[in-house]
Amino acid sequence: MPEPTFSMTADDDLPRTIRREREARDREAREREARERQAAASVPVLQGEGEGEFEVRAPAATVVDFDVPLSKLAMFFVRAVFAAIPALLVLMALLWVLGHTLQTFFPQLLKMKILIYMP
Repeated sequence: MPEPTFSMTADDDLPRTIRREREARDREAREREARERQAAASVPVLQGEGEGEFEVRAPAATVVDFDVPLSKLAMFFVRAVFAAIPALLVLMALLWVLGHTLQTFFPQLLKMKILIYMP
């Protein structure tokens, strides 16, 4: 059995729950508009606020060239490589500790390690 379709334009034909919901939405919209009007009336508008003539807009720009000398760029990357060495050492130490912890709790991993190294 198909469900009845209710016209949302005729208020008399609406079921009570739909009518109550529509009235609640209308009441909420009226209250919100009244609060906005009251808030707008209570806030004093200063002369300098809003869209003023003294507003400075950022100019539209497109980057077409990035001029960095090759020696400075190379030195930057060399320093970045040297800065990564301590992080790699810490990562290596953490992985080594994790491997030994796993071998302590799972001794069968040692046998698997031997089988992998000696096929």
